[in-house]
Amino acid sequence: MGKTYAGARLRRLREERRMSQAELARVLAISPSYLNQMEHDSRPLTVPVLLRLTEVFGVDPGFFSEHDTTRLVADLREALAGELAEGRVSAAELAELAGRTPAVAETLISLGRRNQRLAERLTGATDGRAPDPDQPRSPHEEIRDFFYRRRNYLHDTDLAAEDLAARIGIRPGEVERALAARLADQHGVRLTGDPGDRLHHYDEPTRTLHLSTRLRPGQRAFRLATQLALLEHGDALDLLAAEDFAPGTAAHALARIGIAHYFAAALVLPYRAFHTAAEEARYDIERLTDRYGLGYETVCHRLSTLQRPRLRGVPFSFVRVDRAGNMSKRQSATGFHFSRAGGTCPLWNVYEAFAAPGRIHVQIAEMPDGQRYLWTARALTRHRGGWGEPGKTFAIGLGCEIRHAHRLVYSDGLDLASGSAATPIGMGCRVCERLDCPQRAAPPLGRELLIDQNASTFVPYPVAEDTG
Repeated sequence: MGKTYAGARLRRLREERRMSQAELARVLAISPSYLNQMEHDSRPLTVPVLLRLTEVFGVDPGFFSEHDTTRLVADLREALAGELAEGRVSAAELAELAGRTPAVAETLISLGRRNQRLAERLTGATDGRAPDPDQPRSPHEEIRDFFYRRRNYLHDTDLAAEDLAARIGIRPGEVERALAARLADQHGVRLTGDPGDRLHHYDEPTRTLHLSTRLRPGQRAFRLATQLALLEHGDALDLLAAEDFAPGTAAHALARIGIAHYFAAALVLPYRAFHTAAEEARYDIERLTDRYGLGYETVCHRLSTLQRPRLRGVPFSFVRVDRAGNMSKRQSATGFHFSRAGGTCPLWNVYEAFAAPGRIHVQIAEMPDGQRYLWTARALTRHRGGWGEPGKTFAIGLGCEIRHAHRLVYSDGLDLASGSAATPIGMGCRVCERLDCPQRAAPPLGRELLIDQNASTFVPYPVAEDTG
């Protein structure tokens, strides 16, 4: 076992709990000077100290591992791509910064993204579009980051939903009945079918919940659970959303809806029972959808939230993309990095899924930093119901780090140890470090192109040799 140096994270955790070094040292049964040395990375965290820290703070031992910075390093590389390409900073320095001073790293990422947005507005101005210096980020993008920062797990919300599920008798095959009874008995809500275009509509004055007649049973149950969350836990939803967004803003309203959806999934798929079922089925998504009578996307999304302390499932990343590469959902409990610029990688198997809808595609993917992941992807099509009416098609991706892959049924028959079995993918063509990729759709940032009228290469954007 390698030595673990995590002084900055240890110090930050202690300060968040408002504990002095002397207080924490007493709890850990070590001297204050020893703790001070660990916080300054003069000494590594020993196994006994790590075990006591997990008990004191209720965190997983992986919180202190170096791998915990993977996503932060990836964000740094993207935000500071220009500086990295020009040699002003090195990849090793970014990794050290993320490990030792994560708060400083996050500040640099924020500044880098602000500069990128400013550059985009200036480019728009030169193209004849009026610049908007105060243009905010999309509220939907803010909500995705809200869950991304929390690694797609809301502890108090999950516990509250599980408690309610136990009280009203949520069980496979009886979910809709239990939810409808709770809405009627506790809130006087009446259900009615709606043949119109809206999936649902709650009429507050008459306490009537209109549900589309086109909804499948699992979709109906999810809508009922969402309405129950809004009625019974509205104040808690407001408080959680207000941690990041000002009440009355569009982002706050969207966050409130997003948290209600999280509550609904945790209500119809209570944590402990679902975690047990997932482990027994080795995360076989189709078996879980059959057992619970819910949709493929709902089950995948719930699998990506199983991160309760001391009862963790496989840490998954969850993504929903369309054929054009637009990412409408992205959540992660892993170090996998989703690009904010330049789209996603065309070699990723979420795009292969569109060629054979309904079939689960499996891929071992390797990022430029050497991290490997097992990804499953499946394309789903939804129709309004009428002949000739346009539908919508998405690919649902669910991936985990290769070290967890053996726990998944999808790893059977794969050589997880072989690097040659992995498909090299990147964060998106604009920031990808794979200079020899024949699939690249944009030239790499900060690199001089090699332009020769007398020669051509299989690589679409060859670059000049780096002489620095």
